[in-house]
Amino acid sequence: MDGSGYHRGSAGPQLTPSARLLAAADVYQAMTQERPHRPALSPDDAAAALRSDAEAGRIDRGAAECVLEAAGHVRRHPRGELPAGLSRREVEVLRLICLGRSNRQMAAALFVSDRTVGHHVAHIYDKIGRSTRAGAALFAMEQGLFEPDV
Repeated sequence: MDGSGYHRGSAGPQLTPSARLLAAADVYQAMTQERPHRPALSPDDAAAALRSDAEAGRIDRGAAECVLEAAGHVRRHPRGELPAGLSRREVEVLRLICLGRSNRQMAAALFVSDRTVGHHVAHIYDKIGRSTRAGAALFAMEQGLFEPDV
């Protein structure tokens, strides 16, 4: 993103989404391969390094997370960027759904009315394209919004 790794210093606005994705994939692949000057990094270490590069602005954050998800890592959502257009409050409600809480229990935990929780649940279902609590819980786990205690 800062132009440090591209021919002629091409930076963020000049890079297509495909170029950004290819750059992130190239960096991750290179880190997981042995080189003459260093051993291969473990997948977890390569993921941490790629995320560090994204935080520093060298790699597109969204592209890095897509590459890591494709490589089998749990996708992280940068601050302010939540899947399916969910709000932070809707993610709170979704996590409570994953824990099997009833609307009444969620309302008590969030200090809102049962009816407000019902509205949140309906909006969540609309946004994620699911119509059951089990489907919503599966969506949350797939998106890395909830990790069950094992």
